[in-house]
Amino acid sequence: MKTAFLLLFAIPQILIAQTDSLTNEKSQEEINKEIARNFYEDLWFNNRTENYSKYLAEEYTRRDIGDTPDQEAEVEKAIAQKEVADRFWDGGTMTGFIDYQIADGDRVATRWYWTYKPESLMAKFMVGEHTIPIINVFKFKDGKIVEIHNHRHDISLNFTNMFLLKGLGIGFLIALVPTFLAIYYRRKLKRATQTVNA
Repeated sequence: MKTAFLLLFAIPQILIAQTDSLTNEKSQEEINKEIARNFYEDLWFNNRTENYSKYLAEEYTRRDIGDTPDQEAEVEKAIAQKEVADRFWDGGTMTGFIDYQIADGDRVATRWYWTYKPESLMAKFMVGEHTIPIINVFKFKDGKIVEIHNHRHDISLNFTNMFLLKGLGIGFLIALVPTFLAIYYRRKLKRATQTVNA
């Protein structure tokens, strides 16, 4: 009778303890969301780019907006994310905030806002001062990012100035051809008229 009473008392306590331990443990999805949040905090909201290896696998695949499904994803070394962030930090200051995150299995989608304040002349021309929304989808494996999908509206930035510069450069090169021909034929005509007059 004493044993039965103890079992009746002990079993609910064991079940409650097991339930509490399960609810206190973070799911892998929550852990992945936290890794993604810390990635943004270190590389894009604060200048702690040396922490890149905490979040990224040695190599990861990257897909950008506009890539088609049949297009092969680019494979990059983890340090590429540090190098990109460092370029922006070298030209100005960055900050931002996370709007929301959604996790599903080994993927985390984050909608966040990126604010850039350029300080160098090149950064002012090429990027400008902006706040833009970005959506990234990360795929995780063994606690590291192994795939990045970028969805951002670059046309809102001054990146289009790059196309303007390319167009001006091509136009300038094309204009040089008739200019050189005009100079060449003018000299030739001048020599011919000097020969006739002599």
